[in-house]
Amino acid sequence: MQIRDLKLLNFRNYETVNMQFSDHLNLIIGKNGMGKTNLVEAIYVLALTKSFRTNLDGILIKTEESNLKIVANVFDNYLREYQFLLSKEGKKVKINGTNIAKLSDYISKINVILFSPNDLRIIKDTPSVRRKMLNIEISQLDNSYLKNLQEYNKIIKQRNAYLKTMNINGNASKEYLDILTSKLIDIGLDIYKSRQQFLKQINENIGNLFFKITNLEGLNINYESDYNEITKEALLKLYKKSLERDLMFGQTHIGIHHDDIVFRLQASNLKDYGSEGQQKNAIISFKLAEIDIFYEKKNSYPILILDDLFSELDKEKINNILKLLSRDIQTFITTTEVDNLDKKYLENTRIFQINTAQIEEVTNEK
Repeated sequence: MQIRDLKLLNFRNYETVNMQFSDHLNLIIGKNGMGKTNLVEAIYVLALTKSFRTNLDGILIKTEESNLKIVANVFDNYLREYQFLLSKEGKKVKINGTNIAKLSDYISKINVILFSPNDLRIIKDTPSVRRKMLNIEISQLDNSYLKNLQEYNKIIKQRNAYLKTMNINGNASKEYLDILTSKLIDIGLDIYKSRQQFLKQINENIGNLFFKITNLEGLNINYESDYNEITKEALLKLYKKSLERDLMFGQTHIGIHHDDIVFRLQASNLKDYGSEGQQKNAIISFKLAEIDIFYEKKNSYPILILDDLFSELDKEKINNILKLLSRDIQTFITTTEVDNLDKKYLENTRIFQINTAQIEEVTNEK
């Protein structure tokens, strides 16, 4: 999968953009605040209909403008034109000029794997951040996962609301709660199995990738879930055991909405015992480990975005990462400078210099 070109209208600090890209490596260079990340953010928004930097869609629109447009021709066995439009009326997406009514039917058409500096939160922050990451990645692989997730969240809201009703009205029917609980378990088991399979495949490669970057062995991911290797009958007993607490708080305390993953290096939790450099390289290894999973599922490679990849990494690790990038994968890297890059990894690379939203392609001198 490759993005052949990109057109922007009123996106962030860009009024208009019209760019063509290399099918292999694209380097976007510039000082902080010039608009490097805005370019790769636009690719991400086109793919997933939302930003990786903000939940406020409105701030993506250029100041004093009322709408934005992102358009790209994407090759994946066939060349298709994708459009994302944002205005006060909301989001619209099109493929080859045809409106796609549901965003959930559009997401997963363009596959993107992203690393950004904020991804350190995946290790450092709360379980909800890690679940969000899993949900984004697996939804791109399997559209039914996204629909299951939406249905699960809907039932959780219904169950929590009914728990509060039962707490107020002691005569409320427990039969309805049992129906909601049964549905929750069925959909939760499907989501659990998807996450379990995804993480199993990640663990097949992540340790080797981490070793090639850092020369350290023993990185793996532990999946923690109420549903771990357990039957529906056993889960029903867990929900029954938790009912008194659920009624007291009006919340469902058992389920895949409490899942977590733990990055472990030689059995130690990286969140507690890893250096920031080890944490960053663990996340990069995780993202690179996804590539083969996408290829196996989609029969094409995803687009790889590495935002501000080289900050706080030494020259050896930078070039170890570049060495791992397959020439079959279209890759976008943003960076402030290229002095630490081994030129032998920059063949067939297009280099773009950004200066206050002005884009200039520069010659790649060997």
